[in-house]
Amino acid sequence: MPPPRPGLSYSTPPPIPVIPPLPRVVRTSRSLWLFSFAAGLAVLLGSFVARESNLQRLRGLVADMAAGRDAASVSTTAEVVFWGSVGALLAVTLLEAVALAAVLGRRNWARWILLPLLASHVLILVLASAFLVPAGAAGSYVVMLWGAGLLLALAGLSLLFLPSAGAWLKPERGSS
Repeated sequence: MPPPRPGLSYSTPPPIPVIPPLPRVVRTSRSLWLFSFAAGLAVLLGSFVARESNLQRLRGLVADMAAGRDAASVSTTAEVVFWGSVGALLAVTLLEAVALAAVLGRRNWARWILLPLLASHVLILVLASAFLVPAGAAGSYVVMLWGAGLLLALAGLSLLFLPSAGAWLKPERGSS
């Protein structure tokens, strides 16, 4: 005769955890972050498309700063500055996207990672603005897109610290 079956228990967790739907605050935050990423990537795409004019302007800037250098070193320095600025902005945007994905995966710590990432994004934008912002109207569009992207990201980040988002991010504790 087989042993008796164990009785029903309400204290054991279900085999498949139930993931509650995203609260409206978190959905709004995600949308704001996505629009922020789109604004930043639009600037990077525009800089890539206009890279020859940007590189030409940077060559002049580097030549003025390093008088007496040969044309090859000036050109190489301008390319390093341009691609380094684009790469740094792309890297910080990708890191923010990864942290946002972790937040959406209900990792509470990830919203705290977004704080220094956004601060470093601001610092990188300040540094890159010297190299990636062209003169004239095109430069004002770049600054407006960067400003809009930062405001959207800041608004999205602040929404993640509201109580309803915090309650969603905290995992349920099973009673034992």
